[in-house]
Amino acid sequence: MHKTYFNWSSGKDSCLALYEILQQQEYQILTLVTTINKDFNRVSMHGLRELLLDQQVENLGFPIKKIEFPKDVSMTSYNEVMQRNVIELKNEGYTHCIFGDIFLEDLRKYREEQLQTIGMKAVFPLWKRNTRELLLEFIKQGFKAITVCVNAKYLDASFCGRILDKRFLEDLPANVDPCGEHGEFHTFVFDGPLFKKPVQFEIGEKVLRTYEPSENDDDTCFTKNEDQQWDTSFWYCDLLPIS
Repeated sequence: MHKTYFNWSSGKDSCLALYEILQQQEYQILTLVTTINKDFNRVSMHGLRELLLDQQVENLGFPIKKIEFPKDVSMTSYNEVMQRNVIELKNEGYTHCIFGDIFLEDLRKYREEQLQTIGMKAVFPLWKRNTRELLLEFIKQGFKAITVCVNAKYLDASFCGRILDKRFLEDLPANVDPCGEHGEFHTFVFDGPLFKKPVQFEIGEKVLRTYEPSENDDDTCFTKNEDQQWDTSFWYCDLLPIS
């Protein structure tokens, strides 16, 4: 079996990819890797409190390696930090890493090229799968997730803090991917067949945050949508850990 680490976002695509890869005998998942905004102690992009991430991975039964970034980080700095950490993993004997990406060609190419320079191989267990069918499979298997961040360009505040179920899927606008694969929404998985027990939390306040990316496209970690425009306004639902 290949010694493998898993790029963990705390959301549904990661969770379903982990579930599927664990059914195989080819990869030995020994750690999860997550990027953290160290200025706010939250999962990058998702805005999830680090404490809830810790409870999540503990309930999944995996160790976690956290890679910290400041709230403002250039693409150059991001690549340098990621490369340094992946080299450390390679030196520990890791040869493969898993991603939950589904069909973003540019993102897959970027990941593969970055890893190739280090001698690591990327694996995409959900690649090119039908996203509606994936979400239905996620629900059918008994996983439970809640939206923690939604892109205000595509979804209004009512979609933030909602449980992912068939009603959620039916309510999505036609221009929104069922898995939010273009960054339309992000989720937190709190229960399911991989969990020893559910993660306990309360739903806190809902806030709209707007960001200003760098004018230099090559020096920013913001992503562009399918129309090649910056997405900079997001609704966040703060989840509060229960002691």
